[in-house]
Amino acid sequence: MTVTVEKPAPAPDTERSARSLVDAVFRAREISIAGALVLLVLFTWIAEPRFLNDQGIKDLLLNAAVLVLLAVGQSVVVITRNVDLSVGSVVGLSAFACGKFVSGTDHGVLTVLLLGVLVGAVCGLVSGSLVSGSLVSFGKVPALVVTLGMLYIIQGLDYWWAQGEQINAADVPQSVLDLGSGSVLGLPYLPLISIAVLAGTAYVLRTYRSGRELYAIGSNPEAARLAGVPIRRRVLGAYLFSGAVSGFAGALWLARFGTVVADNAHGWELTVVSAVVVGGVAIVGGTGTVWGAALGALLLTTIGSALAVLKVDSFWADAIAGALLLAAISVDRIVNVRMTRALRKRSAR
Repeated sequence: MTVTVEKPAPAPDTERSARSLVDAVFRAREISIAGALVLLVLFTWIAEPRFLNDQGIKDLLLNAAVLVLLAVGQSVVVITRNVDLSVGSVVGLSAFACGKFVSGTDHGVLTVLLLGVLVGAVCGLVSGSLVSGSLVSFGKVPALVVTLGMLYIIQGLDYWWAQGEQINAADVPQSVLDLGSGSVLGLPYLPLISIAVLAGTAYVLRTYRSGRELYAIGSNPEAARLAGVPIRRRVLGAYLFSGAVSGFAGALWLARFGTVVADNAHGWELTVVSAVVVGGVAIVGGTGTVWGAALGALLLTTIGSALAVLKVDSFWADAIAGALLLAAISVDRIVNVRMTRALRKRSAR
């Protein structure tokens, strides 16, 4: 007679302990970034007191608003163990499309924002279909290559459409420009919008099953598949969200600057990825929060503003961003190895 002995399921205390450890790591990373940000601001303020005057704070928040939005959208993709390198070109296309649409008209703000979201969503849908569909599933083409191709396609489309044309602020409805320059209780609209998108995304990722499944895909795609997670649909949804947020950011770009050309946000792809990784979202997927990514975006923006105020060559902003990116990847690797060991020890108990 054959006796089958089932392996006991992990105790609830062990599962709770594992989740507590992961949450503690996330919190420690975000707290460290916030601490570095505070020290940077204090140091710059001591060296140049005008850095924290009313206009300086307002400029800092406005400069960070678009990058925070892009970091939020990118985080959702990176959590699934993928990447979207087309976000900068989507911002450029969306900004120009919105500017072209409202030029010389009296279209309202809501129409402009919806158009931006629509343009970005279409781009995200195409990228997500390629990544989650035949190219990756059957051809095994990395998302990095697919979205790099999308970057050049969207850029080419934007340049072909613009033909060197520039949309000027004088042609943009005043209601749209007021969105980029207006404020409520002293706080500019754009940072408030970014915070609202950030909070909503964080809530969905933490509360809803679809959000938790994104983490499962990034942690172990094969295990997620065996558990019945609809991987293709979730990855497609992540790219669709990233594209929609990028398109929305393009509409806000128009509201912020008024003047747009075909190559707006050119080269922002790597800045966004750097912000996300520096903020604690592991490039290998499965870990991190959008709050950390937003802090990473704010840190990189503050570094650029601080160097400008201190009259330091802007080259150092890129150099520092690159150094932070390498350091973040190294730290992620060390933390992941140690966390895996700790979880195994706790499970063994």
